[in-house]
Amino acid sequence: MADIRPQDMGKPSEQLSKIEKLMPLPAPYDKPGMEPDFKPIKDSWKDDYCTTLDGFVGNETLVRPKTKEEEEAFVQGFLRGLEKLFSNETNRNYLQPFLLSFEYCAKCNTCSEACHIFKASGEQEIYRPIFRSEVLRKIAKKHMKGDGFWTRFNGGDIDINVETILRLGELAYRCNLCRRCAQTCPLGLDNGLLAREIRKIFSMELGIAPKPLHEKGSMLQLKTGSSTGITKEAFLDMIEFMEEDLYERTGKKYKIPVDKKGADILLTHNAGEFMAWPENPAAFTILFEEAGLDWTLSSDMIGYDNVNYGLFYDDAQARKIGLQQIKAGKELGVRRIVVAECGHAHKAAMVSIDRAMVGEDNIPRESFLPLLLDVMKKGVYKLDPMRNNFPVTMHDPCNVARMMGVIQPQREIIKMVAPQFREMYPHGAKNFCCGGGSGFAIMKSFNFPEFRNKVSSRMKFKQILEAFQGVMEDDVPKYVAAPCSNCKGAIRDILEYYQATAKFNVHYGGLVELVVNAMVQFDRPFLEFLDEEEWIAQHVKK
Repeated sequence: MADIRPQDMGKPSEQLSKIEKLMPLPAPYDKPGMEPDFKPIKDSWKDDYCTTLDGFVGNETLVRPKTKEEEEAFVQGFLRGLEKLFSNETNRNYLQPFLLSFEYCAKCNTCSEACHIFKASGEQEIYRPIFRSEVLRKIAKKHMKGDGFWTRFNGGDIDINVETILRLGELAYRCNLCRRCAQTCPLGLDNGLLAREIRKIFSMELGIAPKPLHEKGSMLQLKTGSSTGITKEAFLDMIEFMEEDLYERTGKKYKIPVDKKGADILLTHNAGEFMAWPENPAAFTILFEEAGLDWTLSSDMIGYDNVNYGLFYDDAQARKIGLQQIKAGKELGVRRIVVAECGHAHKAAMVSIDRAMVGEDNIPRESFLPLLLDVMKKGVYKLDPMRNNFPVTMHDPCNVARMMGVIQPQREIIKMVAPQFREMYPHGAKNFCCGGGSGFAIMKSFNFPEFRNKVSSRMKFKQILEAFQGVMEDDVPKYVAAPCSNCKGAIRDILEYYQATAKFNVHYGGLVELVVNAMVQFDRPFLEFLDEEEWIAQHVKK
């Protein structure tokens, strides 16, 4: 299907593109039967949702209009939103980079070779970063310059109809917004930004955004204080349980500071950690307490959840949540906010919200990584790296490494505690996305998890397999360190989907858990997948 053109987006067809040959995976997944096949689309989906792009439904709120009047209102609403992208009044934060990326693409396709989704899909034309951008350009040129000969000759040659807009709405969610395309572009243009701006039109003008991001994400967070629905009362109960669990794990009583006025540090976590991976905030507690840091958590509305899904689809929601998170720090009177293991929270708190954080409203914000490295270099923790004497690799979250340039601290940390550490290639700023970025990790409508596991996360799974070549089929435990909550969710899902844990003893988790597991003061392993009796016999002195 390499002959598909952007102009075809508005032409009737049952399915514009179909994935037929995926990028091959390395051993041991190079054998037949090692991964499930794609499941067929259900006929019941076709009438109500847009299955005509590629057979996947990522946005369950993108519902087909039922009448001609609804179709016309839908298309006109999109075009109104499109006009606002070009206005300084309505797109002040992104107008300059948007216009640069919109106007100056040389169509060299360098970005395609950098795109993990395009490559993993077997190079499906519609997943080229410039394909989506070119559809947007053609729609804009035709709408703003009319339907004359010269408009078509100069790039406005596309039908603006309900199918074009529906397909574009789905196609905006076939990009992880990882910005690897922008990094490799000779002109520095950002196709990821254009994808995000398309999402913004649908959300801010039409009220259409995936439920996990908007209704069960941003709206729930603004209502209850957390994108997970954890209320303040539930949060405080979890803290109490965590203290009890820490005592059982370590034999030492830790008191987790909450709402401590005037503390140096407000530590913020992705609230998903408290529910899915409580060992991660527990590890932070150990590390901060043992270092004698002056820190606190916040139980205030949104103060205990650093998630900001508005970053992925909606400027208004991103601003509302960002301001509330900063307000929590201001009310506690902390000197700085330290962001724990959440990639998009790094970018949201430290980069994207900067324009709103001026004067007295500003609180310094920083990543936990340089702070932890500084503490470790001072020799505060007594460490035995042999306690982690098993193969370890590390995933670089895009929003930490590529977007912010935080690359070396995590490597120095992991090399201090993991003697069998091996890099993924490429890594650092040139890493590949986990496949869960921009909301994919929590989007579970219809057959979208299949797209994530088989396509968007495929390159990351390939990297994991390559990192463990030579030991993959050995029975030893293998560990993927991913210092990001959404990345852990995506990696959890691919390890389950491909049965890599059950078949090949591949595990995943955060970075701080590895550090705690190496601390000699504890006589039990902190990582639960390790055989406790064997580990104690090897590493605990009688």
